[in-house]
Amino acid sequence: MRRLLSTLLFCLALPVSAAPQVSVTTNLGEFVIELEQEKAPISSENFLRYVEDGSYEGTIFHRVIPGFMAQGGGFDKDLKRRSSYEPIKNESTNGLSNAKATVAMARTQAPDSATRQFYINYQNNTFLDAKGSQPGYAVFGIVVSGFAVIEKMAEIPTTTIRSMGMKDVPEQPIVIESVKIIKN
Repeated sequence: MRRLLSTLLFCLALPVSAAPQVSVTTNLGEFVIELEQEKAPISSENFLRYVEDGSYEGTIFHRVIPGFMAQGGGFDKDLKRRSSYEPIKNESTNGLSNAKATVAMARTQAPDSATRQFYINYQNNTFLDAKGSQPGYAVFGIVVSGFAVIEKMAEIPTTTIRSMGMKDVPEQPIVIESVKIIKN
């Protein structure tokens, strides 16, 4: 009995994964992102800031390219840009790769320009990773459940909105209805 109790106490003392998880509910269903906070602390903290302030709610996935990625978090369903906090430092040299189901920060051509937009990879897109002194796109999480919802996004026909210079915009808005931390 003493040995059993000792084993039980030892098991209870083992560290449990402390990786934060975020539930994202869209009008197509729910998926869960687990953040890589140890390897991407700046990007993870940045993402959580937008989750906690509620400003991802009501945004859309405004760019979906089947076989490549789905990008969202920056525009509402009327394609009005949401306000952002200051850009963050690019963490693309953190050792995480743009593999299938990973979540990364979207940015402009300027390496340290990421703010609120993120994307989810449909396949291994290693060409987006940092190479030598050339910065890449910083991965900070992975979809751990509900990837079928992401795949559903790719089934929606897209269009070009010339007046805004936007391509690959889903004809049916893919709206983020709620985002919440489910494990921290």
